Amino acid sequence: MEEDQIEKFVAEYLKKKGFKQAEHAFQEERQHQQSKNTSSSSITTNSLSDPDLAKHILAFSELENGPARYHDGYSKFRSWTYSSLDLYKHELLRVLYPVFIHCFMDLVEKGHVQEARTFFNSFREDHEMMHSRDLQKLEGVLSPSHLGEMEFAHSLRQNKVKIKICQYSYDLLLEYLHKTKLTTMLGVINEHINFQVSPGQPSSISDDTEVVTLTGSSQDEATQINQKEIHWGLLEDSLEERLEKGGGLLSDSEKAEGETKEGELDENKKRSGEGAKQGMSIKKVKKDKGASATGKAGRPEANTVPMAPRVKPELTLPVVHTDVEKSILEDLRNRVQLSSVSLPSVSFYTFINTHNGLNCSSISHDGSLVAGGFSDSSLKIWDMAKLGQEPVGPVLQGENGTTSSEHVLGSRGGKRYTLFQGHSGPVYSATFSPLGDFLLSSSADSTIRLWSTKLNANLVCYKGHNYPVWDVQFSPVGHYFASSSHDRTARIWSMDRILPLRIMAGHLSDVDCVQWHVNCNYIATGSSDKTVRLWDVQSGECVRIFIGHRSMVLSLAMSPDGRYMASGDEDGTIMMWDLSTGRFITPLIGHTSCVWTLAFSGEGSLLASGSADCTVKLWDVASSTKVPKTEENKGGNTNRLRSLKTLPTKSTPVYALRFSRRNLLFAAGALSKSV
Repeated sequence: MEEDQIEKFVAEYLKKKGFKQAEHAFQEERQHQQSKNTSSSSITTNSLSDPDLAKHILAFSELENGPARYHDGYSKFRSWTYSSLDLYKHELLRVLYPVFIHCFMDLVEKGHVQEARTFFNSFREDHEMMHSRDLQKLEGVLSPSHLGEMEFAHSLRQNKVKIKICQYSYDLLLEYLHKTKLTTMLGVINEHINFQVSPGQPSSISDDTEVVTLTGSSQDEATQINQKEIHWGLLEDSLEERLEKGGGLLSDSEKAEGETKEGELDENKKRSGEGAKQGMSIKKVKKDKGASATGKAGRPEANTVPMAPRVKPELTLPVVHTDVEKSILEDLRNRVQLSSVSLPSVSFYTFINTHNGLNCSSISHDGSLVAGGFSDSSLKIWDMAKLGQEPVGPVLQGENGTTSSEHVLGSRGGKRYTLFQGHSGPVYSATFSPLGDFLLSSSADSTIRLWSTKLNANLVCYKGHNYPVWDVQFSPVGHYFASSSHDRTARIWSMDRILPLRIMAGHLSDVDCVQWHVNCNYIATGSSDKTVRLWDVQSGECVRIFIGHRSMVLSLAMSPDGRYMASGDEDGTIMMWDLSTGRFITPLIGHTSCVWTLAFSGEGSLLASGSADCTVKLWDVASSTKVPKTEENKGGNTNRLRSLKTLPTKSTPVYALRFSRRNLLFAAGALSKSV
């Protein structure tokens, strides 16, 4: 056995086991030895030239690299984990999934593809419930080259998985691995898992939000990012602030006197179902986190939390026309104060005869226009004033005075919509400007298009992304907009420039959704890497990383006071976050499928969520953000207390939600016979 071969085997062994310090020392020794050999060719190392030792190292290396070591080692480790005490089992089970994934990828990298498939199929059932999407990605890996080309696998190999575990569980794990000499498993854990060990007893099973996460940076770096200062308050001199200072918010009695006049005005403007409602239902229209330039217009007497701080804008904001200001102020004066005992009226727009071609929907801030993006690359807009000439769907009186009405959008009996054509691929997102005069759409053709709803024409085509653009959102003040794409970036644009102003890069996978903060100084992005990030618009830096989702993040919403953020994922879980601290507050569990859309009410007391499970749920934000975590663990059904009402549709997944400035809730979806 040649000396170089022996040293090579030793170096590979140290590297594979993750013994970095020993490997570094060995490399230094090799370099030192080589320098001595050049000066004196007679120097030899008898211990390393020993043929018996060489054979032993070679045999051990081959044994360690054998595919059976992975299968047997993981099988023993799995059996021990499942037979552990219940007190520690739920923490130890967290280690199984990353070990399973990396054992599979190690086998593929070494060329043992058949053994890797056998290993994968033998144990995949353990992780099917929590990680089905990841397993589907890895299922197509049939060669080492596939592994090298897969973005998901590359992210896993380059970044350690962070696992929270208590000291007792950690000690049990290490003792077992050393005692049974499962060196292969120990090497995988050492190289790919970063344990965050906490003193004392194991955490409760319900506190499993951040226990297994993959981040592009180390945990220390993520913690440092979340310590950055952010200004989460509202913009100075906003319309709602002026209204509060001027005492312009009407009392309930004053609103009641003006209901009839408002009803006539709204009915003429858009016969969208508000005209079919009386009394309280006419008052309820949407929070515009849009043109009001920020959001929290609560009535002072109803606010139990301190008033949100005021901040200066980092962007040059567009000037709002006086007539528009008056219209917005009128809506804000007549906003209905919602609460857990005063729920909103709901107007639901149902698309029919879409033949599974509808990808997205958007509703204007006053509910007068509804847009749909389709797989055939078309964009269609329905004007509610024109549809209002025809009978609307049934009006239903629900519990707590909640009124709902349904409007059917389709193409039978002639053309009732405006057709916009220009994209060359499926349209994945659409969003109206705060005033409803512009519409943005994003597509699989990697472009974003700006349309005029007044001229019914395409004005600009924005090019910058390299792959499909999943989401696009206008800022609360208009003019600026943000986009997110398969290229793992989010971008900030302005209507008057064809190139992006900022590029936000940092996510490890697709950026699936984007949302503006109410003060326009930040944007939030949700990704398939299961994290949410908050970015500073001016600097383009990431200022918060929110870790806790178990699947891809599909929807985001900002509270009107700018302090809280809600995010919904593919599993149906909604998480509430505190932007000021970067911490997770509480999960809202109730949906059984993807949460596609979220919306806060105008004063921020309610959160509405729309899902693929064909329901709209209303949540009590006050209890969701104020219940201490110690209280959560005592009462087992705290999520039921936060869920105020579930509004089921007949067979319509909910694509879009929007509160009007007057707190009427608009919703839209496509009738699906397959649900």
